[in-house]
Amino acid sequence: MPGVSGSNRTRRHDSPAALNFKAGFCKIRPLAMETYEKELARIEKVVRFLSRLLLFPKKLEVRGAENFVRDGPTIITGNHIGSYKDVAVLFLVRQRMIYFVANKMIFDRADASDLVLKHLHRHMGKIGGFVHILLNPFYSFMVEFVSGHIAKVGTIPVDMYGRRTDAILKCQEYLQKGRAIIALQGRGRVDPGDPNPYIKSFRRGVAIMAYNLHKDQGLSVPVTPLSIFGTHGLWGVPGRIRVNVGEPMYVKEYWGGTEHDVVGRFRAALQQSVSRLLLESLKW
Repeated sequence: MPGVSGSNRTRRHDSPAALNFKAGFCKIRPLAMETYEKELARIEKVVRFLSRLLLFPKKLEVRGAENFVRDGPTIITGNHIGSYKDVAVLFLVRQRMIYFVANKMIFDRADASDLVLKHLHRHMGKIGGFVHILLNPFYSFMVEFVSGHIAKVGTIPVDMYGRRTDAILKCQEYLQKGRAIIALQGRGRVDPGDPNPYIKSFRRGVAIMAYNLHKDQGLSVPVTPLSIFGTHGLWGVPGRIRVNVGEPMYVKEYWGGTEHDVVGRFRAALQQSVSRLLLESLKW
């Protein structure tokens, strides 16, 4: 892949869920999924250009790409420290159609514009407002483009300040259709006051999805952990972005006891795996 260094191995990673999906569902492709794929294909060149622009001039290094599940339902989860740059990274390293879970405010132009301004103030302080005015044509285009297409490519909205039940149910619906979900953990920034500023405590949502689908549908969904480091750096400053992808994990390996017990163990295991992957990447 141009501009991305890392493993070139092409071993396919077909999960048991993928094999079940192929046997039962692959003969019928949902119309909505075709629509999402066609919409992404229509704008893909623009998205790739913008993704590379947002990461410029940093070098993207990826290891463990062979661990991505190529077919059938899967969840990709990891730390979220670089806001929009994390999204750009995942779009460039993806090996299939992926569906993000995103703040519902991004779906609205006015709310998305406010988020951009808050992001600039948070990272640049008082000069953030000046930068926003100076680059307003570019930011206006980005807000218009993203908010205008985010729903059309199947992104799942989540209420960051309220109940997330609807988002979890929508994710489970996608997974039952054999799709790949991206569910990053964190608010897209580094918290210097946190004991682990690069990895926020994982929420239970991913573990709950995997638990529900295994218990109710007999669907063993592989959850692929990954770590991202370097996206928190300022735009335009040279540096390295390191993505370390681990082997898929399954909730059934943590089965036993109550739902609360299983979900808690799997959530903790996913967070520990991402922490380990991050520490490994720092030694590259």
